[in-house]
Amino acid sequence: MELKEKYTIDDLIAIMERLRQPDGCPWDKVQTHQSIKKSMIEETYEAIDALDFGDDKAFANELGDVLLQVVFHAQIARERGAFDFSDVVTEICTKLITRHTHVFGEDNAGNEEEALTNWEKNKKKEKAISTYTGVLKDVPQYLPALMRAEKVQKKARGFGFDWDNIDDVYKKVYEEAEELRSAQAENDEAHIREEYGDLLFSVVNLGRFLDTDPETALTGATNKFVSRFEKLEELANKKGLDIAKMTISELDELWNCVKSQ
Repeated sequence: MELKEKYTIDDLIAIMERLRQPDGCPWDKVQTHQSIKKSMIEETYEAIDALDFGDDKAFANELGDVLLQVVFHAQIARERGAFDFSDVVTEICTKLITRHTHVFGEDNAGNEEEALTNWEKNKKKEKAISTYTGVLKDVPQYLPALMRAEKVQKKARGFGFDWDNIDDVYKKVYEEAEELRSAQAENDEAHIREEYGDLLFSVVNLGRFLDTDPETALTGATNKFVSRFEKLEELANKKGLDIAKMTISELDELWNCVKSQ
């Protein structure tokens, strides 16, 4: 296939099909849904990374990698007689129409909240979810833990199960922190893990009330730590010090210098 300035989705499907043929790519032709499923997650995160860096060309490139995963899975499914890319497109188009009944149907939505309410109502109907617990169980377990916790909490809030105010949430965070401290004193590994999970769940709740996404906030905190650590190492190098041989007090002194900059 010759290089072109512009390609279509049909070109991508044809390229993927060619790569999977017996005389195609030795790696591509032996992949399965299971062997490449992790790649879909990784490529999605790389796309988000490019978006956050504000590099449109890189963002377009990474979105292409995400699209490739969809086409790859569709080709594998086609080969086993399950579905093909056109079925994937049909599924999403149908979903967009049937869940946007305030656009393509008789429902009304004057704001974002009402639009989301319609979406959730139609989703429950589509999936035959008849219980409140079913709504919570519908949140994928494969999501990152913080993200899943937030989504479950938001779903519960949708049917009235939530704190009245943020002060109660703060109290719950302090309560869970104390319960974790007690579990640590017992030296019970299973209990410590349980209470630590409860504390994290409470902190996610706090993030919701502060309108702060936990994944984004934690990513920012981690990036800040890495940035400060880099400056700490540079400062140590200027002083002719090896951070691996320094005491925690010495490191803490440098850390405070970096923080004050």
